[in-house]
Amino acid sequence: MSRTYKATGINLKTQALGESDKIVTILTREFGLIRAVAPGARKHNSSLGGRSGMFVVNELLIAKGRSLDKITQAQTLKTYPGLAKNLGKLAASQYLAEIVLCEALSEQPQEELYDLFNEHLHRLEMVSSANPSGVLAHLAHGVFHLLALAGLTPQVQICCLSQHPLKPDFTDPNWQVGFSIPAGGTVSLEVRERLRKEGQREINNKFPMPNAPYPLSPEGAPPSPMPNTQTVVVHRQEIPVISCRLGAIELALLQHLSQPEIMQIDGAKDHHWLSVEQTLRQYAQYQLGRPIRSATLIDSYFAANHDATV
Repeated sequence: MSRTYKATGINLKTQALGESDKIVTILTREFGLIRAVAPGARKHNSSLGGRSGMFVVNELLIAKGRSLDKITQAQTLKTYPGLAKNLGKLAASQYLAEIVLCEALSEQPQEELYDLFNEHLHRLEMVSSANPSGVLAHLAHGVFHLLALAGLTPQVQICCLSQHPLKPDFTDPNWQVGFSIPAGGTVSLEVRERLRKEGQREINNKFPMPNAPYPLSPEGAPPSPMPNTQTVVVHRQEIPVISCRLGAIELALLQHLSQPEIMQIDGAKDHHWLSVEQTLRQYAQYQLGRPIRSATLIDSYFAANHDATV
């Protein structure tokens, strides 16, 4: 006989199996990520039908199988009906679920991840449906916290190059800071420009224009190395690519996302939260090594509600 075990978990993903079954991917507190068959879940009168839906929290009795485990009993503990009633909330929930699927481990307790994900689903459900920017704010908050739990937090408090604190200048409407995805966070544009100039000056000092012993090519390019000459390689500090630029309000919003609750910033508008979400999205996709497919639904939702071009 197959061994059975109990677990408490939330459904993250479902897919059809055969004529009437489902395969459910579940984040459990006790065993991390598991995939189990919900037999007959697609039948009209199945007791597992509703219990195998997205974002349903169940207390489960599961039988171990050779390739896939099988759900034998499920008792629903919690649901999030408000998420399905609003496209933005549903898309944001699926967005967070994709990140959780990338971060979750199997055969290991995942209590922190389980609790954090449920907490942010609850917060999304409580957002007023008349406040689309609230969905973006809570989505950004959830993404930041999930990245932090995985040890992938972007650096937003200091410059990645100088290691000096970055403080938004709200008095200058043109103030900006760079965000470099490869460098892992915020970059002072002034520091970056200074390093770029110093690097160029270093190259010019090491390799001044020669009184050429041989002429340049007609196109002005350096000639090919002469036989038996050595190649000199110059190592200097890498100047990071700037992925996007953030204003003072956007940086302040990013810096406050590490807090337990969303902080209110004077002057913050919908487009500021949109910029923050897109910055975190690009960073998360880079760190996770895969696109977040649900993000396209967020783009459509925001564009439809704000006449914005995303």
